[in-house]
Amino acid sequence: MLKKRKATRIRALGKVLFILYVLFLIYFLLFSDWYGRTGIAEEYQYNFQLFKEIKRFWEYRKELGFFAVFTNLCGNVLIFVPYGFFIAVASRFRGFFKTVCSGCLLSLGVEVFQLFTKVGSFDVDDLFLNTVGCAVGYILFVICNGIRRKHDGQ
Repeated sequence: MLKKRKATRIRALGKVLFILYVLFLIYFLLFSDWYGRTGIAEEYQYNFQLFKEIKRFWEYRKELGFFAVFTNLCGNVLIFVPYGFFIAVASRFRGFFKTVCSGCLLSLGVEVFQLFTKVGSFDVDDLFLNTVGCAVGYILFVICNGIRRKHDGQ
């Protein structure tokens, strides 16, 4: 009974953290002016070719600088790691495939929103990197959950 209560509390905390994370994600990806997300671009950029922008960022890494390359390549992965982790904590129906697919769909929704509103830019490389981040988050959840279970004696 005590273990079930603890699991329920952990899941409730996961739900709260997940909601806060999604609100942050929506703001950051769609409305934050940190990356010029406010206003509509006059010349809209988009990329439908997988690895095109990743390759470009890597090839011109010296000219672009560490921050720009890190933000584009690693930032797109890192921003979706919490999604993969918290959705697994908050949900009873979890699994690698379900988690990664839902993260991919969320990222696709963001990219399509950016395409139609011309805020930000549609990029299949972002979709790929976000999905990788979601997978990493789920793997971190599995590791942490295994440690927790071992510690709790389950």
